[in-house]
Amino acid sequence: MQKFQEGDIFLHFEHLIKQSVERLAQMLEKSVPEKDVFSVGIPKERTFGDLSTNAAMVLAKEWKLSPQTIAIQLQKDLAKVPEITSVSVAGAGFLNITVAQECLLSFLTHLLALGQDYGRSLTGKGQKVNVEYVSANPTGPLHAGHLRGAVTGDVLATLLAFTGFEVTREYYINDAGHQIDVLTDTLYYRYQKLLDVDVPEPKEYYPGTYLMASAQRLIDRDGKKWLNDPYWRPSVTAFAIDEMMHLIKEDMEALGVHHDVFSSERALVEAGKVDGALTFLKNHGLIYEGILTPPKGKVIEDWEERPQTLFRSTDFGDDSDRPLKKSDGSWTYFATDIAYHLDKIHRGFTSIIDFWGADHGGYVKRMAAAIKALSANAPVSFDVCLCQIVRFIQNGQEVRMSKRAGTFVEAKDVIEKVGKDAVRFFMLTRRDDAPLDFDFAKVVEETRDNPVFYVQYAHARVCSVLRQCAASFPDVPAEEFSSVCPFRRTFVFQERELIKTLLSWPRQVELAARLREPHRIAFYLLDLATAFHALWTAGKDDAILRFVHPKDIQKTRENMVFVHAVQKVLSLGLRIVGITPVTELH
Repeated sequence: MQKFQEGDIFLHFEHLIKQSVERLAQMLEKSVPEKDVFSVGIPKERTFGDLSTNAAMVLAKEWKLSPQTIAIQLQKDLAKVPEITSVSVAGAGFLNITVAQECLLSFLTHLLALGQDYGRSLTGKGQKVNVEYVSANPTGPLHAGHLRGAVTGDVLATLLAFTGFEVTREYYINDAGHQIDVLTDTLYYRYQKLLDVDVPEPKEYYPGTYLMASAQRLIDRDGKKWLNDPYWRPSVTAFAIDEMMHLIKEDMEALGVHHDVFSSERALVEAGKVDGALTFLKNHGLIYEGILTPPKGKVIEDWEERPQTLFRSTDFGDDSDRPLKKSDGSWTYFATDIAYHLDKIHRGFTSIIDFWGADHGGYVKRMAAAIKALSANAPVSFDVCLCQIVRFIQNGQEVRMSKRAGTFVEAKDVIEKVGKDAVRFFMLTRRDDAPLDFDFAKVVEETRDNPVFYVQYAHARVCSVLRQCAASFPDVPAEEFSSVCPFRRTFVFQERELIKTLLSWPRQVELAARLREPHRIAFYLLDLATAFHALWTAGKDDAILRFVHPKDIQKTRENMVFVHAVQKVLSLGLRIVGITPVTELH
């Protein structure tokens, strides 16, 4: 067993159950499925046991026997395993397992020994993964709506690296096209007005005041140089993009979000990579000249009744073939996106993950089709995580946002108001594909209903107990309280529930990474905080459950095992989420 997986109780029991299945298969003269098709999890009803498996139900189809018949045979065999106290058959053939206390303690030993490596794995086997997130158009600072994709993308990248993938965090700068033209015109207009030139307001422009400061910086750098220069546009455009990216990077830094690579759409086009990508598709017979037929009952935004350069997207599962050139001869967004993703493939990525806003959901099929076409010889996996909208609530009212109208809430204002940690945790309190309400009042509440406070309170309470222990036993080395010792008593219910939650961490990490669901980590931290607070509260009624016994070092050592384990896992989980664990709450 790999070092990092030694603390994974689920993998351990999957192995034990597989051995039992092999023994039963030999006895019944049946074959064992080549792949491990059964699962081990925690029963929904906690009183049923510590673990459960559907092995009997899965094997019933393979062996053409009833699930109960197989379950009863597996029950008899597993009951002989030393790590198991009891096995029961439930429902249609589920096996519920109660784990021996000594086995649970041995896994706590692994947990404490692994520390910040607990739950780490080599599952990814060094596979190169590109995670692209944020990628906001560089037309202004990040608005609050970008926060969700920024956080979820950043946390997923951390999870993938933690589970053995070679991860590149990427930002795609959409620095070409109409929006950049509008940005350039706006900045040049502001530049002229600050130099007292009477010019008409552009038909389209960004009204945000942030461009006033950029225009002043352009004057500080170049003075009146561009007023009478007919070739002002390229230099002003480059300056505008640099200014906006500086604002965006400042906002991401405040949120604790970082990227390894910033790729430019403009540079992609200028390097001829769009032409190259289209040549690649043409050489494979995937581009033709034709007229799209509008599908019945659907509206296709880019449909035009004219001859067009089309990609055979329907050959790869899309609903319609897709245009690659606009009526003016310029590339469509889809064409440049094809080139961008081909560039990722050429850089050696075997897995590509993009974070998009939910309003781009209709774009997924065509991009997935393009990836299939571009990587036909060596398939590349492609996942799109669609982030639903976040409604920001202030004083009971939704804050309406529009960048064009200049009424949007800037990301930095949200971060300054409630803090980076609160923003990051709250963005993970629902699945990406579910809408999220971000109520400023609730986010700063110091109550159990505030998830980030509740989790941080658990960590602070753990640190308080550790300080109390050190004060009660000043002459005893701290390491005596941070390792598993023999227990003289049987675990009570709250302790057992806490241990099961602690030992489920590796499985939650694996699921969150594999399913591209970073919110699972936030949910897990809430479960762990709840289990710890429940044990702490139980100590009020039962003296033996109080963590520190100043006159009894054995009881204290037993109880401090739980405290140290919780501290390590809470700290690890918070750091994966990108939050600094607090040691005290003021």
